[in-house]
Amino acid sequence: MEYSLLILITPFVLFLFLGLVGGKLKPKSAGIIGTLGMTLCAALSYTVAYQYFFGIGKTSGAWSSIIPFNFEWLRFTDLLHIDIGILLDPISVMMLVVITTVSLMVHIYSLGYMHGESGFQRYYALLSLFSFSMLGLVIATNIFQMYIFWELVGVSSYSLIGFYYQRPSAVSASKKAFIVTRFADLGFLVGILILSYYTGTFDFAALTASNAELVTTSLAGGTFLGLSLATWALALIFMGGAGKSAMFPLHIWLPDAMEGPTPVSALIHAATMVVAGVYLVARLFPVYFFAAPDVLEMIAWVGTFTALFAAIIAITQTDIKRVLAFSTISQIAYMMVALGVSDYGGHDGLGYMSSMFHLFTHAFFKALLFLGAGSVIHAVHSNEMGAMGGLHKYMKITSWTFLIACLAIAGIPPFSGFFSKDEILSAAFHNQPVIFWTLWIVAGMTAFYMFRLYFRIFWNGKREYKGLHKPQESPFSMVMPLVLLAIFSIGTGFIHFADFISSDNMPFHTHIDWKGVAPLSIAVALAGIGTAYAFYFRESRKSSVIAGKMGIFYRCVLHKFYIDEVWMWITRTIIFRYICDSIKWFDRHIIDGAMDGISWTVQKASTSIRGLQSGYVRFYVYVFVAGTLIIAAIALFA
Repeated sequence: MEYSLLILITPFVLFLFLGLVGGKLKPKSAGIIGTLGMTLCAALSYTVAYQYFFGIGKTSGAWSSIIPFNFEWLRFTDLLHIDIGILLDPISVMMLVVITTVSLMVHIYSLGYMHGESGFQRYYALLSLFSFSMLGLVIATNIFQMYIFWELVGVSSYSLIGFYYQRPSAVSASKKAFIVTRFADLGFLVGILILSYYTGTFDFAALTASNAELVTTSLAGGTFLGLSLATWALALIFMGGAGKSAMFPLHIWLPDAMEGPTPVSALIHAATMVVAGVYLVARLFPVYFFAAPDVLEMIAWVGTFTALFAAIIAITQTDIKRVLAFSTISQIAYMMVALGVSDYGGHDGLGYMSSMFHLFTHAFFKALLFLGAGSVIHAVHSNEMGAMGGLHKYMKITSWTFLIACLAIAGIPPFSGFFSKDEILSAAFHNQPVIFWTLWIVAGMTAFYMFRLYFRIFWNGKREYKGLHKPQESPFSMVMPLVLLAIFSIGTGFIHFADFISSDNMPFHTHIDWKGVAPLSIAVALAGIGTAYAFYFRESRKSSVIAGKMGIFYRCVLHKFYIDEVWMWITRTIIFRYICDSIKWFDRHIIDGAMDGISWTVQKASTSIRGLQSGYVRFYVYVFVAGTLIIAAIALFA
């Protein structure tokens, strides 16, 4: 499987080529080259997946890890060194399929959506850089290699979010995403350093071998502030994952990141970048489970609160991309909860399997939702639901594919989201009833706000569009990805995922709980859809009346509970005033003062001795004679 290296090299070469030469190409040529390169990556990823899952991947009944390429980059000790390589195991192979498939759909879609935009070549170069970074992250053989590509993902997402750099809002959003995730990544780095210092390795295979025995024994006995070293290390590592996956309270960057082009939202903030935190916890799951189960429990509760919190906010948003943004936060939280409530091995590891299953299915239907939203925005030139309504008769393909995605995320069978979400609810039901009922309520809220979105865009009244901006269906390059993703949103739910991915790499059998969890999840989803239909299918004032009766609570939700304002207050009042101002004073008066003092001393000394270089020959003769007499006197009387 050495050819798997081409999956990583191809987007990097495309980035260099399009970044350096793209400006000399016609925009359409740059887009076609980028799309053909991603087509090659997708074909290679599907080949790797087929050979792994249906060929060489299984050894003695268990899925094995294959390292087709690896070299040592930096060596610190005999054990501690940083390698660069490719690790192929069930979750990394699955992620190769997800990333390249969604990225290819975005590349094709962007040929139509971004047509005529200035910076078209730069856009495709940045797409390639992001794909390279994300692919390098998921196939990393060690945690430090993952961290390197983790930071590259942050840089490339910063560039894509701020693609429209002429807009102050886009620049602000890109800086916000970069700063918040860098803050979280500081914790990730400190966690890596603690973990590697005591275990003596960065390697995933060594860290997770024998049910994380190395970590458990290496960090045993050490404590700090009443918590074990394992708890500190893994909690800090999760901090990095919480930043990338927008868990509360580090979620504030993701809604603003919608300032980037809509296809970027589908790629970064629906299918790939935001699941990096989930993937990180899944990659180190044996370490979390055996060395720090208390951190795993914390992850479950953080995910539960985030899922509920984001779902509540999504109900009130009117910008269609922001509804999808908060939906993404809620669904990613579902995946985190599943990992947090999971045990290790066999059916006990249902949470782990369901988390990866939902990551897989969510990638396709959420990418479909974002691209569908982009199709609508392309047609009506607005993000606001108030400018929409009755679009079904103008954009039938977009409407039907968007409906499929809404049914999938709402958890209606036989669409893919039902199967993966039902497994998460089952895992929570058997491990944490409180978490189960909270997620069950969130499932109903998800169905409500998604169909609120669907009805307000495509139905809701008899609005007539007149003039030059009469809506029409998107071009073929935009419609084709919608149809393909709709097929994925239906078909991927029928994959027997437990046959391929489990916490201990041993296949096991799962089934839908038709007597318990499944009827409850379907019932609450239908209730959510029915409520949305009653309020939004036809134009009415019902929702406005209820919003008015809720008073201050509705205003708090509409303003996202003022979390952004709280963070801004903390930043300006505490960080800037008490931390940054102190550092600025120290820099200005101590550092600059010391440098100014040195320069003043040198200047005074040079002024004092500059006469020695006056240029007068008589003075030089005088100094020479005087020096000679002094030396002679010393020699005579010494």
